[in-house]
Amino acid sequence: MRTRLIAALLLSCALLPAAHAEEFATKAEAEAMVAKGLKYWKANGNEKTYAEIGKKDGQFVDRDLYLVIYGLDGVVRTHGANPKMIGKNLMEIRDVDGKFFIKERIELAKKKKPFWQDYKFTNPTNGKIEPKSMYCVPEEDMVMCGGVYLK
Repeated sequence: MRTRLIAALLLSCALLPAAHAEEFATKAEAEAMVAKGLKYWKANGNEKTYAEIGKKDGQFVDRDLYLVIYGLDGVVRTHGANPKMIGKNLMEIRDVDGKFFIKERIELAKKKKPFWQDYKFTNPTNGKIEPKSMYCVPEEDMVMCGGVYLK
């Protein structure tokens, strides 16, 4: 009996890191979510896509992963975690290290190639400022992004 209890306890401890890791999105999941968002946008246009991405319980929010669309002017068109950001020009905001991360993101987007960008941002699942890596794909006059918090 004691041996079984110890074995069960060891198995539980061994599985804990895997269970914990699934709480957070991966870079591959961010890339897949952005691809899914772009496919939806191509099929449904701006208005429907902005509304769908803006739903906190919608198909474009998964754990700490959500989509954001910016115009190439830095204005947020839709935001999967914070609807208060919609319509705001964020070109001049900085992260805690002083990085103008939206300005940098827009400059990268103007090169018309998908990219990853690192900065620090508030994680909506816990309210803490954490390192984040954002995957972005420019399309027409916008850039669609989805990111992961780095643990």
